[in-house]
Amino acid sequence: MANPQHPSGEDSLIARYFKPLATDPGAFGLVDDAAILKSSGEDIVVTTDAVVEGVHYLADDPPDTIARKALRVNLSDLAAKGATPAGFVLTLALRTKDDGWLKPFADALGEDARSFACPLLGGDTVSTPGPQMISITAFGRVQSGRMVGRTGAMAGDRIIVTGTIGDAALGLDVLKGGAAAKALASDPAARDILVARYRIPQPRNVLAQAVRDYASAAMDVSDGLAGDLAKLCAASGVSATIDTVSVPLSAPTAGLVARGAVGIEALLSGGDDYELLCTLPEARCADLIAAGRAAGVAVTAIGTIVPGNEAPRFLDGAGGELVLKRLSYSHF
Repeated sequence: MANPQHPSGEDSLIARYFKPLATDPGAFGLVDDAAILKSSGEDIVVTTDAVVEGVHYLADDPPDTIARKALRVNLSDLAAKGATPAGFVLTLALRTKDDGWLKPFADALGEDARSFACPLLGGDTVSTPGPQMISITAFGRVQSGRMVGRTGAMAGDRIIVTGTIGDAALGLDVLKGGAAAKALASDPAARDILVARYRIPQPRNVLAQAVRDYASAAMDVSDGLAGDLAKLCAASGVSATIDTVSVPLSAPTAGLVARGAVGIEALLSGGDDYELLCTLPEARCADLIAAGRAAGVAVTAIGTIVPGNEAPRFLDGAGGELVLKRLSYSHF
C-alpha cells in the first residue's frame, strides 16, 4: 500500500488510517509494496468484490456501513467456499481526502477486520474524479482439496439457504422512498431492520466448517436467489425445484408480502442478501440445520436438485409455477 515514490499526502493517509489495521506480520506495517501470506499446506482461496458509490451503496450512506459492506461481501464469498479468512488487500478510490469520512470508515474496517480475524495486508489508494470505489480482495485458507465449489450439486440433493431472503432489496427500496417505504411509513423499526440488512451484510463465516463438511455445492446469494441458483445449477449441469412458500422471510418482509405491498417474485430476484446457498445430500441436511442452530443462524430447506438443463422452477403454495420477469440484479 505504501511506496516511497508516492506523494506524501498518500503516505500520511495510509499511516494515519490504515497502518493500524495491518496487524499480520506479513503486511510489514505497510512500508513495502507487497505482502506475504503464509500457508502450511492449505489451499489459499482468493475472492474479490468492489463496491461502487451509486451502485452498491448510496452517496449519503454512513462511511462506517460502507466499510463493513466492502469487507463483508468478500467474507461472504469465503464462507460459501468453506474457507477461513486469512487477510485482505484494499484499493480505495477517493474524490477527496476527507478526514470526516475516512476516520469512521477506517475505524469500522478495523473493527470488522478484528472481529472476523481478517487483517489488512496491503493495497492502494488513488484519486478519482468519478464515483468513489472500494475494491477488496480477500484471502482464505481451506484444507487442501476441500474448497466447496459450484459444480458438485447432484440430482436428489436438498437446497438450503441461511438467514432470510429479500430484506436488503427492500431496504434499498426504503432508502429510495419506494413502495416499501410508503407501506412502512408508520413502522420505523421495520424500516430500520430492512435498511440495516442492505447497508451491513451478515456474512455466515461461522458456518464455513459446516459448509465444508456437508455441502456438495455452495455459493453466496449476492445478485438474487433465483439468478444465483440458476448459476449454481448451470455449473453443476442440473436443474432445481423451489417451494417458494419455504423461502425464509423476516417478519417485516413477510408482513409486506401478506399485505400485498411486495410480491415474492421481487424478493427472489432482489440482490444484496449475502446469505449462503448450498446443496447437500438429504442425509446431511439435518446436520447442516443443526450446525446453524448451534451457531445462531437459521438454515432452511427450500427445494431439491433435479436432473435436466432447464432453468430452476419456482412453485407457489398450490404447486403452480411462478414466472419471474428477471432472475437477478445485473450490472449490464
